[in-house]
Amino acid sequence: MVLLHVKHDDESQFLLDTTGNISIEDLTREITRIYNGRLKVHRVCAEMETLAEHGIFLPPNMQGLTDEQIEELKLKDAWAEKCIPSGGSVFKKDEVGRRNGHAPNEKMKHVLKATVEEAKALVSKKQLQANVCVNMDMVKDALDQLRGAVMIVYPMGLPPYDPIRMEFEDKEDLSGTHASLEVIEEPEAQLWWAAKELKKTSQLSDYVGKNEKTKIIVKIQKKGQGAPAREPVISNEDQKQLMLFYHRRQEELKKLEENDDDSFLDSEWADSHALKRQFHGVKDIKWRPR
Repeated sequence: MVLLHVKHDDESQFLLDTTGNISIEDLTREITRIYNGRLKVHRVCAEMETLAEHGIFLPPNMQGLTDEQIEELKLKDAWAEKCIPSGGSVFKKDEVGRRNGHAPNEKMKHVLKATVEEAKALVSKKQLQANVCVNMDMVKDALDQLRGAVMIVYPMGLPPYDPIRMEFEDKEDLSGTHASLEVIEEPEAQLWWAAKELKKTSQLSDYVGKNEKTKIIVKIQKKGQGAPAREPVISNEDQKQLMLFYHRRQEELKKLEENDDDSFLDSEWADSHALKRQFHGVKDIKWRPR
């Protein structure tokens, strides 16, 4: 199997196990789906953390308004009575004004937060450090876990405008958000290796050969951005260790130079004839005329 270390810009994303005879088109599609899927998991996790703290999403026409403004405009949250968390709710006002403040109780909050941590761990970048490959099944498992936790806490479901529900139904609207800049649509995705674009009409083996035990660094990015920066000859960590080694070496050389200093030979205690002159009574004789 060919091991791919997938990066976006200079940031490591995940490891992927594949074969050399896979087409670049299929490989690009697979990597893009995993990349975007991981982003979706993190978006859902972020929203579920606020769900655990402040309850369901307010209707769009009520978001950001004060209680006085809502009362003055006679607005009502029709979903608040339908979407009640299991075990009842605890009021905790959302200062941002996005959620209704009727949060789940401590037990249900723990269910949501524990599941969030498990889902994050499944698609975490730490998997790369542990040499664990990530695939689309793992991304789906993470989303299924999150969906299951929401169903446990909110058996009646979430409002149709809640971003968590919209993410689960693939109806999310990311326009105008920073998240939209991170997503790479499949038709726009490109793979690069060794400063060369991997053409979708080719196979992976056309670039890396027939050796199935190869490991390469592949970069994914949008079309039209040009070739990504080349990988450094040594990693940042290796560079830090190298600089630390040279610093220690310089300190050692400085100490050696200090130890080689023979100026102490001019000191009185280092004079090998001092005792002889003292016995002859010729110590501290000055020859200059008075």
